[in-house]
Amino acid sequence: MASAWWPCLILALLSSLAASGFQRSPFRLLGKRSLPEGVANGIEVYSTKINSKVTSRFAHNVVTTRAVNRADTAKEVSFDVELPKTAFITNFTLTIDGVTYPGNVKEKEVAKKQYEKAVSQGKTAGLVKASGRKLEKFTVSVNVAAGSKVTFELTYEELLKRHKGKYEMYLKVQPKQLVKHFEIEVDIFEPQGISMLDAEASFITNDLLGSALTKSFSGKKGHVSFKPSLDQQRSCPTCTDSLLSGDFTITYDVNRESPGNVQIVNGYFVHFFAPQGLPVVPKNVAFVIDISGSMAGRKLEQTKEALLRILEDMKEEDYLNFILFSGDVSTWKEHLVQAMPENLQEARTFVKSMEDKGMTNINDGLLRGISMLNKAREEHRVPERSTSIVIMLTDGDANVGESRPEKIQENVRNAIGGKFPLYNLGFGNNLNYNFLENMALENHGFARRIYEDSDADLQLQGFYEEVANPLLTGVEMEYPENAILDLTQNTYQHFYDGSEIVVAGRLVDEDMNSFKADVKGHGATNDLTFTEEVDMKEMEKALQERDYIFGNYIERLWAYLTIEQLLEKRKNAHGEEKENLTARALDLSLKYHFVTPLTSMVVTKPEDNEDERAIADKPGEDAEATPVSPAMSYLTSYQPPQNPYYYVDGDPHFIIQIPEKDDALCFNIDEAPGTVLRLIQDPVTGLTVNGQIIGDKRGSPDSKTRKTYFGKLGIANAQMDFQLEVTTEKITLWNRAMPSTFSWLDTVTVTQDGLSMMINRKNMVVSFGDGVTFVVVLHQVWKKHPVHRDFLGFYVVDSHRMSAQTHGLLGQFFQPFDFKVSDIRPGSDPTKPDATLVLKNHQLIVTRGSQKDYRKDASIGTKVVCWFVHNNGEGLIDGVHTDYIVPNLF
Repeated sequence: MASAWWPCLILALLSSLAASGFQRSPFRLLGKRSLPEGVANGIEVYSTKINSKVTSRFAHNVVTTRAVNRADTAKEVSFDVELPKTAFITNFTLTIDGVTYPGNVKEKEVAKKQYEKAVSQGKTAGLVKASGRKLEKFTVSVNVAAGSKVTFELTYEELLKRHKGKYEMYLKVQPKQLVKHFEIEVDIFEPQGISMLDAEASFITNDLLGSALTKSFSGKKGHVSFKPSLDQQRSCPTCTDSLLSGDFTITYDVNRESPGNVQIVNGYFVHFFAPQGLPVVPKNVAFVIDISGSMAGRKLEQTKEALLRILEDMKEEDYLNFILFSGDVSTWKEHLVQAMPENLQEARTFVKSMEDKGMTNINDGLLRGISMLNKAREEHRVPERSTSIVIMLTDGDANVGESRPEKIQENVRNAIGGKFPLYNLGFGNNLNYNFLENMALENHGFARRIYEDSDADLQLQGFYEEVANPLLTGVEMEYPENAILDLTQNTYQHFYDGSEIVVAGRLVDEDMNSFKADVKGHGATNDLTFTEEVDMKEMEKALQERDYIFGNYIERLWAYLTIEQLLEKRKNAHGEEKENLTARALDLSLKYHFVTPLTSMVVTKPEDNEDERAIADKPGEDAEATPVSPAMSYLTSYQPPQNPYYYVDGDPHFIIQIPEKDDALCFNIDEAPGTVLRLIQDPVTGLTVNGQIIGDKRGSPDSKTRKTYFGKLGIANAQMDFQLEVTTEKITLWNRAMPSTFSWLDTVTVTQDGLSMMINRKNMVVSFGDGVTFVVVLHQVWKKHPVHRDFLGFYVVDSHRMSAQTHGLLGQFFQPFDFKVSDIRPGSDPTKPDATLVLKNHQLIVTRGSQKDYRKDASIGTKVVCWFVHNNGEGLIDGVHTDYIVPNLF
């Protein structure tokens, strides 16, 4: 069944000085007159409302923000909303001084042609892009005249999935300033009746929450309201900043007097199925785990922790085995073993002993696990009434053995033969997630990205809990013959405890008197059939509360579900089949006004003329690991020229130089001596570069004044079995475990298959074929200097042969990215102006500064002017800088 993403929404309204007009200090501007409380940079956000109506799990959400420009000059106001990845935007309007500018959903290519003129002018944009684990961000900005009012209204819809026995709305609230009228209103209507309803906020104490929050439910209706006053929004009694920054969570479930529930409105039906109280079907699990070199350190430790917890949850009736793959494949046991206490104890010992090594052979690892499950069934080693599943975890792409994604997919599809599902877990961003998702979907499973974070082990365990308790296998939903059209998916390999199957369709005859639905499935002890019979007249009476709900909700639910499933099928289709699926999904997207991967919303903006348009596109899951496409933004899309370069030198200063823009971005990393940072990691070429920080001889304990540098570099290529350790004293090359040591005073060239290394007094050039070249510079100081010591600089002068999956503090910038600098203004230092930098959906305050490039002259260097990003590159780098800390050089 589809993965259970929870609905979540972040609301933020940002304001910044307009790019045009006078560039004034905001403090001087605001000092001219007394402004109301809640004004930030001249913009007062006086109302923010989130209104949600949930009818039979289908949520219709409207986010409205009203603001006024209190300044005496024009201002640019940006409206940001983060919404669930599984949601479809259905409408957006922008109202300025009573004039409304609507959004229209159009085919993506048509929309793109409509604003190409505006794109070429580099104007601001409305766009949707991936943002974090479960969200994607909608952003639009507009120039607002002094004294003018603006209203932003965004509408989106989503089917709430049942997850671990409840539906959950997860709203991340972040208005960024005090708002006079702030409210969240949620109305829930469930014909089955509501059995529980709760709401809580992570950012406010229970005492304060109590008076701001009301929640109630009775019968079919539930209501949640959150209306904090200005005083309740303050971070302290006398503060003017808001504490509304965190999670607002609503959970509920419905009564389940019968296993299923059918609802019919206006010729469309929906069937919800979630039986309770059935015995769990025993399961046979092949855990196929990546232990290649890239899993070293934290990832492998978190995987072990998660597997140990999973072993605690295994039932005695279950069977399991571990298949480990790196460059080759190994197994814990020759065949599946029962989860008896003594076997589980042995399994724990095995898991704790797992060690990383070598490369990534996904194909052979999966085929071994699948073969083991097939053989166990054929040889009657597992119970007849049991079900099999494959769970595969990897953090990279196949790079040994069969490494072609399409061939691996074919091999896996043929081996499974539709008999059981495959679940793929992708650890981190350095992998081809589309490949993992497509392979899982065509084998009746799903893929899940595991984010590299402190809770990665809990993410893994949380996934397992979703599939740990199958109650039925081979589920078939049957409806009256010749009475139904356009049915959504109605067969499922498994029904898992705590989830829900949802099927929708159209009735041929709206005037039929009764409707019957049968659900058949195999249980732990016998085969089961559940029957639901609906009297159409009784149904009509039950749904009389039309003033409370939106009447066409089942039709829109059917359209939402149909589009979602057509897009999933399209991922593995080819030729005419793919064209037909695309055409059907596009027609429905346009008819029901959904922004999907096939459509865009065009927002005509009032700036200059009708050619000024913003476009909102829907990104895919891989969008968070890839650059924003030009179709999503008016910002000039930067494509790296042949000679951009990236380097880290000095204290340590990271510089991303972009010749095409004739500009550079820079940031520092402040970490303690001894820390090792990942600079480059490319899972495709196998190249990694890590650097270890050193400090001055007499370092200051104050992190603000201490000086740190890179004192060691580790350059490795797993595919070539090659390691190079560079220190300020010597250079050591290991080739197939045979070490060679060189001095910085040497003038030497080393060449071997695919590698060239040249040392020439304080300067070393390392090349891997044509397209990857690094330069290492040695900085030497007077040996008796009381404080300073020798250190290294690292320069990437050619990276065009490195893959799109390259990451790391430097590596993440090897691929295209957009940025825009505006609103240049005096900074705290008169010689260093500040500006606003927009990139990766972040708006950052940056400062003009300069660094040195020592590639050609290690003593004097060449001045490089750059925009400095503060706080360890926060907002410029993916995640936070501590995500790049690794245990050792290799």
